[in-house]
Amino acid sequence: MTKAFSFRISSSLRRAVTLVTAALGTSLASHAAETTPATESTPTAAYQSVIRIQNSSQIADYRTPWNPGNYSGGTGSGFLVGENRFLTNAHVVSNTRRLLVTKHGSPRELPARIVAIAHDCDLALLEIIDDEDYQNAFEGVPQLEIGEVPRLESEVRVIGYPVGGERISVTRGVVSRIDFRPYSHSQVDQHLVIQIDAAINPGNSGGPVLQANKVVGVAFQGLTSADNTGYMIPTPVIKRFLTDVGDGSYDHYVDLAIDEFPLMNPAQRKALGLPDNDRGILVVSVLKGGTCDGKLESGDILMAIDDHPIFSDGKVNLNGESVTMHEIVERKFAGDLVKLEVLRNGEAEEVTVSLKPFDPSRIFQIRYGERPRFVTAAGFVFQPLNRNVMAAHPISDLEGRKLIADYIGEGLYTDWEEIVVLTQILPDSINADVTGFRRMVVDKINGVKIRKLQDVFDHLYQPMAQGKLPEFTTIHCLGAERPIVIESEKMIEAHARIRSKYGVSSDHFLDYENYELEHQNEETSPAIEPLDEAA
Repeated sequence: MTKAFSFRISSSLRRAVTLVTAALGTSLASHAAETTPATESTPTAAYQSVIRIQNSSQIADYRTPWNPGNYSGGTGSGFLVGENRFLTNAHVVSNTRRLLVTKHGSPRELPARIVAIAHDCDLALLEIIDDEDYQNAFEGVPQLEIGEVPRLESEVRVIGYPVGGERISVTRGVVSRIDFRPYSHSQVDQHLVIQIDAAINPGNSGGPVLQANKVVGVAFQGLTSADNTGYMIPTPVIKRFLTDVGDGSYDHYVDLAIDEFPLMNPAQRKALGLPDNDRGILVVSVLKGGTCDGKLESGDILMAIDDHPIFSDGKVNLNGESVTMHEIVERKFAGDLVKLEVLRNGEAEEVTVSLKPFDPSRIFQIRYGERPRFVTAAGFVFQPLNRNVMAAHPISDLEGRKLIADYIGEGLYTDWEEIVVLTQILPDSINADVTGFRRMVVDKINGVKIRKLQDVFDHLYQPMAQGKLPEFTTIHCLGAERPIVIESEKMIEAHARIRSKYGVSSDHFLDYENYELEHQNEETSPAIEPLDEAA
């Protein structure tokens, strides 16, 4: 089976756009074969498999991207799932500079590192760095076995290290709901979740949720507006992650890349010539370059997916549960095929699509473990737009906001590889009359269309550094009535002065592909601060 990245376009993207515009060498499969399941019947048998995790982290500063960022820290939980493989939440170990794990009943803090991490489903796999440390601490400790989805109203145990103490904690709860909800870590991805009536507090995150000594979930977030309500990542998501990282890398989810609409309105169904049988949903749009591009059309009625009838609310029956049709896709990988039954112009057709990721959607995900990319020139700071930049520098002009809103829906990503924003103008006499251009989308520099950050470097910074700019430098921003115009000679003179005045330690950073804080395990001095929105 081939593998890959998903993202539910239809509803999660609409929410993201609304927020933006208004604001391993060894295979996991082989580990599974070597696993000794925790089959002991005593409730305390699993405690030895659960670890406490301390994360000293470095959080990137998107306001001053040349700075190293802020140091912080937090604690969480994890558990043994394979030979020197511990499962936890991505948000527990994100932005890490140092990880320490502690076994139940032991005072020793063992250095650990990330093997694989998936921010879109909030899961990560760790290993203890020193194999001798692992053998000494965990020899004979059972590896927890991954079970199935628990039934509604069945009892589960949540095990972990919540704040308020350093010893292991156990709470019991009942499975109250199985749903498809947003994951707070990325702020945009949606997957299957299970709700339980047990509190999941900071520090619980990453701990196992057990039923009959088998893992039925990973604790990962709570509901701040309700008491004793927690959420766990269920086993279909866990198993998919472990399968994906079995080759040592995480390839993300796949997606249909369509926007759909439920067909529950009787009048609309009648207008479309559909029977009153609660079947079918409307394809509103097909995203360019996505899985269904050239296969589906706007106006198609989706009737079934992989022989599962699609009801008028967009749900299917899967293993006895009513879940969104996207759950069928969620369990597949890149290159896998999906069969769609379509009603087009009143005629039934069968369409088979090969699944693939939809990368443009990542603009709306929160980034972790990346150094911010930027270019500076004479006090002008240029950054490519993503969720982190949006939070640090909210876009206020209407043209820029419309561009962001249309980036996915109108297929602008086919022309704009990145949206580049003039996020800051560091005050100086050279730019005294252009402060109104701050936080605007850059359209052209010296007549050249800007479609990615590299363009700014190639057509502004590099010519400036080489003294090859034209007599006047012009920067056009979307929605601006006039361009920024500066004498290039004065701009070159001002660059070093502004860098010194504002402590700009670097002119630019373009490539984050080989720079991931999550794969650096340097010693730092952490602040003691619990993890935030997720438990």
